[in-house]
Amino acid sequence: MNLRIGSRGSQLALWQANHIAGLLRGQGHAVEIQIIRTTGDRLQEVSFAEVGSKGMFTKEIEEALADRRVDLAVHSLKDLPTELPAPFALVATPPRVDPRDALVSVRYASLEALPNAARVGTSSQRRRAELKALRPDIEAVEFRGNVDTRLRKLGEGQVDAILLAAAGLDRLGRTDWVRQRLNPKDFCPAAGQGCLGIETRRDDAETRAAVAFLDDDDTRFAVTAERAALAELGGGCQVPIGVYCRPAPEAKDTNGAMREDEIFAVVAHPETGEVVRVHHSAPRAGGDAIALGRLVARMLLDRGAGPLLAPAAGDAQ
Repeated sequence: MNLRIGSRGSQLALWQANHIAGLLRGQGHAVEIQIIRTTGDRLQEVSFAEVGSKGMFTKEIEEALADRRVDLAVHSLKDLPTELPAPFALVATPPRVDPRDALVSVRYASLEALPNAARVGTSSQRRRAELKALRPDIEAVEFRGNVDTRLRKLGEGQVDAILLAAAGLDRLGRTDWVRQRLNPKDFCPAAGQGCLGIETRRDDAETRAAVAFLDDDDTRFAVTAERAALAELGGGCQVPIGVYCRPAPEAKDTNGAMREDEIFAVVAHPETGEVVRVHHSAPRAGGDAIALGRLVARMLLDRGAGPLLAPAAGDAQ
C-alpha cells in the first residue's frame, strides 16, 4: 500500500514521522512524508497564551487529510485536541516512552539546586504553574522555538534552565544537559506526553487497517483516561492541567494480566502557584478508561480546582 504521512517540519516532528514510516515500511508499505506548516510553526514569536492553543499544531494537517493530500498524520499526542473533528479518528497510540518533564541546565544539577530568583524558560502554562507551586521564587520566562533553538538560547545564558519533555530530547539524542527527570508525583506531565498519536480519516478503512499494528493496549488505556480527564475539565494543551496514568507498580498478575492502574492529576495556577493534586488507583479488570479519567477530573473539582481553571480558560480563548 502507498501511504502519505503529513507532518510538521520541525526536527522532532520529522523524527517521529520517519520512525512511524520505518515501521510501516517494515510491514511492506511504500511511505512518503509531506511537510505541512501549521499555525503554531508560523507564530514562533507569539506566546501560546496569546495565540490560543486549540488545534494550533494540527489544523492544517487535518485540512490535508480532509483533502486527501495525505493518508495519515503523526502527532505528539499532547498537541492533539481531546475532541477531533468528525471526519477524523485517533487510530493508533504506539508504546509510550518517557513521559516526564526534564530540567535542562548547563550549570545546575536539579530544580532544588537552582539559585533564588533563577530564570527558567518554558512555553507551557502547565509547566509554569507547576514550577511556581514548587519554587515560587523562580521566574518563568516565555521560551518558544524548536528544541535546538531553546538549547541554543540556554547555552547563550539567556536563562538558567529550561523545561522540556524528556521524550523529545531522548528521540533527538539531545540529553547532554538533562540534569533531572521530574517525578510525576511532584511534577505531573501533560496528558499524552511521551506518546505519539496516529490520526486518519474515520472512513479510510484501508489506512486504518494498515496502521492498526502500531496501537499499544496499555498506552491506549492510559492516554484515553488522561484525555478524558482533560476533556472533562475543559482543557487543551495549554492550560495548567497535568494528567498521567500508568500501570501501578507490580501491576501484572502471574498470568501477565494488568491488575491495577494509577493516575496522577494536578491543576495549578501559573501566577500564584496554588495547586490541587489527586492520586488515585483503580483495578484494570473491567476498567473503563474514560470513566477513570472523568472520575479523577471530578475529584479535582471536588477539591477546589474550578477557580484555578477559570483564569486559564479565559486566557486560552
